[in-house]
Amino acid sequence: MLAFHCTTSAMTQDFKIAVFAGDGVGHEVTPVAKTILDAAAARSGFKLSYQDLQGGAQCWRDTDHEIPPADYAAAGKADAILLAAMGLPNIRYNDGREITPQISIRFHFDLYAGVRPVRPIPGVRRILADPAAAEMDIVIIRESIEGLFAPSAPGTLTDDDATETMLITRANSERLFDFSFRLAERRKAQGHQGKVTCVDKANVFAAFWFFREIFEKRAEAFPDIIADAAYVDAFSMQMVQRPLTLDVAVTENMYGDILSDLGAALMGGMGYAPSADIGDDHAVFQPCHGTAPDIAGKGLANPTAMILSGAMMLEYLDEKLGAPEATQAASLVRKAVDAAFAGGDLVTCELGGDAGCAKVQAAVLAAMEGIEAWESP
Repeated sequence: MLAFHCTTSAMTQDFKIAVFAGDGVGHEVTPVAKTILDAAAARSGFKLSYQDLQGGAQCWRDTDHEIPPADYAAAGKADAILLAAMGLPNIRYNDGREITPQISIRFHFDLYAGVRPVRPIPGVRRILADPAAAEMDIVIIRESIEGLFAPSAPGTLTDDDATETMLITRANSERLFDFSFRLAERRKAQGHQGKVTCVDKANVFAAFWFFREIFEKRAEAFPDIIADAAYVDAFSMQMVQRPLTLDVAVTENMYGDILSDLGAALMGGMGYAPSADIGDDHAVFQPCHGTAPDIAGKGLANPTAMILSGAMMLEYLDEKLGAPEATQAASLVRKAVDAAFAGGDLVTCELGGDAGCAKVQAAVLAAMEGIEAWESP
């Protein structure tokens, strides 16, 4: 009996997950995501061990740190980082900017690739009336540590004018494009187009011409992937008018910020939009929505984006550590979310319904139990 238990323990993967609930509704959507992820992990034969850490605007007010050094260190030792939402409009730096630890953490861990999937959930009301839009499946790759957000190229402000600096480097762009092409290769193997579109404004800005030139050069190393380019204004129209022609899109930081929010709107809202910020050694997974202090504590928050961000984290654990059972669990989570919403009866508050954290959690767990054709590894 003792030998049996020891063998079982040794065979069970135990992934260490650093968790930042942050501010506002982050404290409501985090426990829901943990519950759903734990259920999928149990079905798939592994365990997630969470370490709750401090970070956020309230943390900055209380400790003078957006994220305390000890919490940064603990997060760096984890297999992955799950972050809910950070920042509060009434807590700001002296220059008027909001506290944004979710941006600072990208620089701290060198998370250069922001991954923003755009995939509608069956049963969730969409803006696009065309039934074909239900098949939309785009991934926007947002460069996450340079562009107009680069801390090494701060803007200037005087009484008469303000300037900002866009930083694009060859080394960072090359690894960003390689990341995008490799993602397109994996998606092509799953039946997608195998295409990467460089989104820029190369007809106006020298920095974007430089960006596109690097893209075209890196494309030569991936001959089986289609490489094309589009100006950001035309690409925005294409997302709305012809989304099925798109696959993977890679772009600068600010453009990626804007386009990913457009993608969230096409999915039904920010409450359905997951994301990840990935580097060579670390990764953070978080919903695209903010802290929503106006509804915090009322049970109205939509936890779907947080749940789906957790599914992305599970896939990353497989890619990083070679754990196929984690990818199986990610598939289970997505199937359960799709099944929970598919009938159209589960309507979250931002779309005029009454489903908040409690109802969404119950519906997803019930749907997961109903998925019988599931083989544990």
